[in-house]
Amino acid sequence: MTRASDTIIAEIQLLLSVRDTPLAVALDGRSGAGKSNLAAAIAVALGGSVVDADDFFTNGPDAEWEARSTEAKVADALDWRRLRAQALEPLLAGQVASWHPFNFLTRIGLDDRLETCAPSAVIILDGAYCSRPELADLIDFSVLVEAQDEVRQKRLIAREGEDFMRSWHAIWDAAEDHYFAHVRPRESFDLIVTSDSEE
Repeated sequence: MTRASDTIIAEIQLLLSVRDTPLAVALDGRSGAGKSNLAAAIAVALGGSVVDADDFFTNGPDAEWEARSTEAKVADALDWRRLRAQALEPLLAGQVASWHPFNFLTRIGLDDRLETCAPSAVIILDGAYCSRPELADLIDFSVLVEAQDEVRQKRLIAREGEDFMRSWHAIWDAAEDHYFAHVRPRESFDLIVTSDSEE
């Protein structure tokens, strides 16, 4: 594990020590910040369940998103209503949750696959925009995961390729800037961690 995961796990353990109900933890941050690796490490350490917020992405053809304002992109990028109803609410009630993830192959609509997630004492929500204000009443602990821009870019290119990331940045960089400046600024998070360069 890393210093970032150790810090988050220690904070979660403190919160768990004074409650009997499931704890919802949101790992938010810019693309490539290292959220998914942290979520996996925390889940292994604490026996938690991970919900991938990307499954609730609403992206469509790039041309449609290019035409939207920055504010509209931020408001609509994540289907927080479906995330709330199909994942968070059942899991926090101690029930198995199931949902169809966004279809990243066609980039339109939902995949035929059905994802399922078992309830646990720690529900880890992983993804950019996942700590939206509309979910605040369900999220007990919000973590902002940060990384240097150079580190994020290296991770994103390794994961998605240079050509894809070039078009992605043109559409989504301003949206992330707006979200983390105006919707969820740094001071609004319960904890801020910096992910290590190797994550």
